[in-house]
Amino acid sequence: MTRASLPPDYFEALYQADPDPWRFAESDYERDKYAATLAALPRPRYASAFEAGCSIGVLTAALAPRCGALLAVDAAAAPLHTARARCAALPQVSLRQAVLPADWPEATFDLMLFSEVLYYLDQDDLARLALRVAESLAPEADILLVHWTGETDYPLTGDAAAEAFCTALSHRADVTWRSRADRYRLDLLRAR
Repeated sequence: MTRASLPPDYFEALYQADPDPWRFAESDYERDKYAATLAALPRPRYASAFEAGCSIGVLTAALAPRCGALLAVDAAAAPLHTARARCAALPQVSLRQAVLPADWPEATFDLMLFSEVLYYLDQDDLARLALRVAESLAPEADILLVHWTGETDYPLTGDAAAEAFCTALSHRADVTWRSRADRYRLDLLRAR
C-alpha cells in the first residue's frame, strides 16, 4: 500500500514533543551534511533562493549569506518561531508556513534547495511539486536535493524520491552532479 503525503499535523506533533526532533542544531551528521550541501552549490552567490522544509532555520542561516533573497518555508508553524529568531539578523531571509506543493510561491528562483523533504510526499504530490518547480526556474537555475538514504517509514525512500524528482524535471533540468555519502545523497540539477 502506498502511503499518502505526510500532513502538517505530523510535523506539528513532532515539534510539540521536541523543538529540535532531528537534532539539526547539534548533531555531527547534520553539521557535516550542511557543510557538504553548501560546498555542492556551484555558485558563490544566488539572487533569489528557495528552501523547502527549513525547520528551525539552521541550514537557512548558513545559506543566507550566499543569497540576495532567500524564501524558506516549512509545513509546521512551531519550528518557524525558532527559525525567525535564528535568522533575525538576516534581512534577506523571508520565512513562511507552506504545505508543498499546494502553497508554492509565485516567484522565480535561481536556486532551489530540497534537503530531507521530498520523501515526505507521495508520488502524486512529488510530480505536482516538480511541475511547480519547473514553472519557477530562472535560466540556468540550480536545484539541489539532499536526502537520507537509510530506511524510512515515509511515503518514499530518499533514493526513490530523488530519482522520481529528477525524472519528473528531466524536461527542464539536467542532473549535473551526484554524490553519495555514508548516509545521504546529493543531486544537483541545472535548468535548461
